[in-house]
Amino acid sequence: MSDLVGIDVGGANLKVFDGNTVSIHYCPMWKKSPLKDLLKKYSGKKAAVVMSGELADGFSGKDEGIEYICNSVSEAIPKSLFYGTDGAFHEGPSHVLAAANWLASADFLRKDYPDSVLVDFGSTTTDIIPLNSFDSLKGLTDLDRLRKGYLVYTGTLRSTIPSLLRNVVVDGYDTLVSCEYFAQSADAHLVLGNIGCNDYTTPAPDGAEVSYNASLQRLSRVVCSDLYEIGESGALEIAKAFYSEQMELIKKYTEKTLRDTGSADIIAAGIGSGIISKFFGCKSLSERKDIFPDALPAFSVYEVAKRTELF
Repeated sequence: MSDLVGIDVGGANLKVFDGNTVSIHYCPMWKKSPLKDLLKKYSGKKAAVVMSGELADGFSGKDEGIEYICNSVSEAIPKSLFYGTDGAFHEGPSHVLAAANWLASADFLRKDYPDSVLVDFGSTTTDIIPLNSFDSLKGLTDLDRLRKGYLVYTGTLRSTIPSLLRNVVVDGYDTLVSCEYFAQSADAHLVLGNIGCNDYTTPAPDGAEVSYNASLQRLSRVVCSDLYEIGESGALEIAKAFYSEQMELIKKYTEKTLRDTGSADIIAAGIGSGIISKFFGCKSLSERKDIFPDALPAFSVYEVAKRTELF
């Protein structure tokens, strides 16, 4: 095991790469976070850290979130440095640390895939990153990336169904949907066979079990019904409609990025990399045995750190 770890502190998940394996912990920043406790086991190591959890609404603003994350990580692992959107490592809180996790991925992959667009389909968001334009990526905030279409706020697990659907055809009827948090993208992808129960790592909206039938029931509630009212076929129609809208949204901005940057192809990463690679017919980084695409920023910041003399 290495004396260095790579850490990605997200808004919902904490991911740690220790040189051999990846550990993913549900660690919501909007509640009383167990961040420091989860990291204590690495206290004798050095840490290269990226974050996006500073945006969580448990903080009054990003600066408070950055300070909390930096202080928590440093208390658990004193020898920690933090990677920023300037492409450099920092010793403590700085505004450039906000949402720099995607840039670490680009920094690591740009030499191996200099003409590709990376589509990192995570639990909550999709990063669309042109790897032939690294210098132009430095300094971009999430606001900048939303404007460019480099950040699409839809993910494999945690996106609500009404975030993309306003109405859906169920049993031949065009039906408005409820905007309540009854079901999420994990439910749609589970019943469609895109993910398995073991991949459903975020809490279910109703706190119930993770299973095919439980996800069908949650999807049924999106149209204010129970499963017995619309049946399996009706719930699957909702899942298919959501999947179609989600993939078309990602396709729109991926193709725009390809055109705008003159990139040649697409590579997929993230916990939903298999979904993306199947949809686009592109290469998934999961095919490589030397990369951990489910926790790409944590792995990438580890690799980028090894290139420097700071560690």
